[in-house]
Amino acid sequence: MTTSQNRLDREAEELGGDLARDLEGALDGETGFDAYTRHLFSRDASMYAIRPLGVVFPRHADDVAAAVALAGRYGVPVVPRGGGTSLAGQTVGPGLVLDLSRHMHRIVEIDPDARTARVQPGVVQDQLNRAAAPHGLMFGPDTSTSNRATIGGMLGNNSAGSGSVRYGMTIDHIRELDVVLADASRTRFAPLDPAERTRRAGLQTLEGSLYRQLPHVLETYATAISNDFPAYWRRACGYRLDRLAGDPWFNLAPFVVGSEGTLVIATEALVDLVPKPRRTVIAVGHFTSAIAAIDATEDALACEPAAVELMDRTILDLSRQKIEYADLGRTLEGDPEALLFVSFSGDDERQLAGQLDRLTALWGRHGHGYHTLRAETPEQQAPLLKVRKSSLGLLMAAGTGTRRPLAFVEDTAVDPKHLADYTRRFRQVLDRHGLQAGFYGHCSVGCLHIRPFVDVSKPEQVRAMRAVAEEIKDLVREYGGVNSSEHGDGLARSEFNREIFGEELYEAMRTVKRIFDPDNCMNPGKIVDAPSMTENLRDAALPPAPPIRTRLTFDVVGGMRGAADRCMNIGLCRKSATGAMCPSYMATRQEEHATRGRANALVKALSEPDPAVALGDERLHEILDLCLMCKACKSECPLGVDMASLKAEALAHHHDTHGVPLRSRLFGAIRLLNRLGSAAAPLSNLPGRSRLLRRLMDRSAGITSNRPLPTFQRRNLVRWFRRHRSVETTAPQGEVTLLADSFTTFTEPGIGRAAVELLEAAGWAVRLASGGCCGRASFSKGLLEDARRKARSLAATLVRASEPGSPIVGCEPSCILTLRDEHRQLLPDDPDVRDVSGRVRQIEELLVEAIDAGRLRLGESGLSGRRILYHGHCHQKAEVGTAATVALLRRIPGVEVVELDAGCCGMAGSFGFESEHYDLSMAVGSDRLFPAIRAESPDTVVAATGVSCRQQIRHGTQRLAWHPLELVRQSLPES
Repeated sequence: MTTSQNRLDREAEELGGDLARDLEGALDGETGFDAYTRHLFSRDASMYAIRPLGVVFPRHADDVAAAVALAGRYGVPVVPRGGGTSLAGQTVGPGLVLDLSRHMHRIVEIDPDARTARVQPGVVQDQLNRAAAPHGLMFGPDTSTSNRATIGGMLGNNSAGSGSVRYGMTIDHIRELDVVLADASRTRFAPLDPAERTRRAGLQTLEGSLYRQLPHVLETYATAISNDFPAYWRRACGYRLDRLAGDPWFNLAPFVVGSEGTLVIATEALVDLVPKPRRTVIAVGHFTSAIAAIDATEDALACEPAAVELMDRTILDLSRQKIEYADLGRTLEGDPEALLFVSFSGDDERQLAGQLDRLTALWGRHGHGYHTLRAETPEQQAPLLKVRKSSLGLLMAAGTGTRRPLAFVEDTAVDPKHLADYTRRFRQVLDRHGLQAGFYGHCSVGCLHIRPFVDVSKPEQVRAMRAVAEEIKDLVREYGGVNSSEHGDGLARSEFNREIFGEELYEAMRTVKRIFDPDNCMNPGKIVDAPSMTENLRDAALPPAPPIRTRLTFDVVGGMRGAADRCMNIGLCRKSATGAMCPSYMATRQEEHATRGRANALVKALSEPDPAVALGDERLHEILDLCLMCKACKSECPLGVDMASLKAEALAHHHDTHGVPLRSRLFGAIRLLNRLGSAAAPLSNLPGRSRLLRRLMDRSAGITSNRPLPTFQRRNLVRWFRRHRSVETTAPQGEVTLLADSFTTFTEPGIGRAAVELLEAAGWAVRLASGGCCGRASFSKGLLEDARRKARSLAATLVRASEPGSPIVGCEPSCILTLRDEHRQLLPDDPDVRDVSGRVRQIEELLVEAIDAGRLRLGESGLSGRRILYHGHCHQKAEVGTAATVALLRRIPGVEVVELDAGCCGMAGSFGFESEHYDLSMAVGSDRLFPAIRAESPDTVVAATGVSCRQQIRHGTQRLAWHPLELVRQSLPES
């Protein structure tokens, strides 16, 4: 680093320190000026990175105004930010970032009669839609990021989505905005009658100057405004002077939509809602090429659809590699090169069926596609929609190292009648520059999201990227289209706005910026007066990864840093109502507690000159601490960021610096403790009932006294198995090894007994493997050398004591699946580990196969006619999915099985026993799991595969949760 750069950094730190002190005294919200917070907010979902001076988390509009005022006093720019999912770099910049998502996420009011909602900017689109749904309403613009995109961010971008052919763009749904202006004053933009407009124009304030000067801009540049905007309607670029010019009410609310925080900061919005269709049906055309699918769009539009979406082979292949999206492959016919999703929405089922019939007939008559799948129920549509909404993330996952699919020409749109020709020529541009890209997007409105793979750490690739951007800009203009159709200008496209709009219209926009923001403090460098699109590139700014020795194998380019840097900030870990990722973010709503926050923090640490020392940093440890290691990110993150493994490695380095805490050693030795507890039972259960001893455990070891301890069983699984079946029985299926894990063996042996009896009834000879620990507990505490020893020992024992090729099963998902995941990370070259991991099966799979083959017969039981509510274990979901368990439960005669989508239970092994984590653990469980169980009738049977899940359910709801094997065992006829 140069002397001058060091000096600039010192000056920035001094300025930031003074500003931080003043902000802390002026705000109710929090601030973050530490190096890690600044790094986390230096990135969004774009290819850019700019480190801010600091971050503010306002609690209300007064905080926003106070932050803008202080920033102005210090001459510091402000950058408003919602979910941080911007694809063009709108929400990164120097100065002060205002995170409006942490606290300002209240739905103030929904008026069903007026079909409006008043919301704060941090409200997430799906959150609004859930609140509006009971009234039969929804917010019209439908983004693929609806589970984490904020309304404020949609305002900033003028977002649209798949339904824009029917509902238009965000600008079409905004009535009023409460805003903070550049001078920190507050006002409301709304339709104005002539008298009010005149009154406001008379104010000697910044607001007054808006109403005095903007009419002169409209008059001065009237010809350019009328003639020079791109002809195509789907525009998210520039300032919308064309809309203001045609507005008799001179409403500045829609005018500032799409201004990317460069003119005002919205603190509240009155938005229109639209009727929510009761039904949606989807036709999925299968095609031999993406161009063939695009060619079929005209017929689809003739049938008046709600949306027409393209997905090419690149996305399809990527979805097949992820367990989260595996259901899609099972619904398709053959091996299509592209799919075209055509959606029809409405209330009349007969009309919707008729639209499907008409489309199928048109495609058949004109030879479009080789198969059309009809998805008419939510169950049929779920796997299709899950993949379609995750296309961006799946495409991002295809990158390797710093070669990534980048968003710089991904937001163009042309009239759909030109789309096929336009796409052909687009491919020619990419081919000429030797770039590969994935194609998906909204054919109904001529918008394809095409992201070429580029490595911006290589100068020649940066030059190629710029050349492609310039050629595509010209190609779009040739077809009368737009360069930014829903993702905005940001840092990626603002540079070209002068050429796109022409000198006169561009100068009008620069004048607008000066009127609203005389000191250029509102998110400068976006829309007008922008830097080159090739400045501030994220990957180019990172130094080479310094060497670091890791205990785990990170099999990606760049090792451990490369594994963390896979995160492209698309923000799926910020969703809050589905899946399990990320439980601590759902509870805290803090960026640093989302998977991407932790990943970005690790990237910073692993980029330091001595990354091993940086991994011992206490601020980094604080960021990683609330990761429950649920592994949901491994499956739900489309890029497969495995934060559980990254945290385990980071903990190991933290121990190198600070030593291993007593509590970590205790939990790492859980098998020994449970074995001793079982041997000493029932005396060993007395401390759990003593308040004095529990308080002592809390003070000395940090094990909370608020949670019941497990109960040790003297007649454990090993003792029972020794006495089990003294007479040998035939085993036509051969041998199966049952892993006697630390919990099933010593605290819940009834589950293990059920497993043995079911397997034997299915024709297996059961061998109990009870000689060692899988090391899962040690792994989770960062005791990786201990985990490695346990893995090596257990794998060797299993190989010696089992028949070659025979299956190995277990009752506790976190333990049995450790054999096929963590063991391979710890010992990638160990032949015993490879052998064992290849033989791990789910016990449910074996039992379902036996039932379906007639080898295992279940009869009527006390469960007949009852409802079973099943909660799956997070590790099971991440590694193999829950389909086998659900299938087994559904084979119990006479039951109804419902699988909960209630996220992580919050217990996460030892996490929920740790004093400082207890409250968060209960908050995670209280989010969705506890309410779902409490809503059930007392007759409903609750089932859960994980020991932690069962403990949490019992503690949080006072309901007994059964292991599925126990329930199936109840239906096994007695011999």
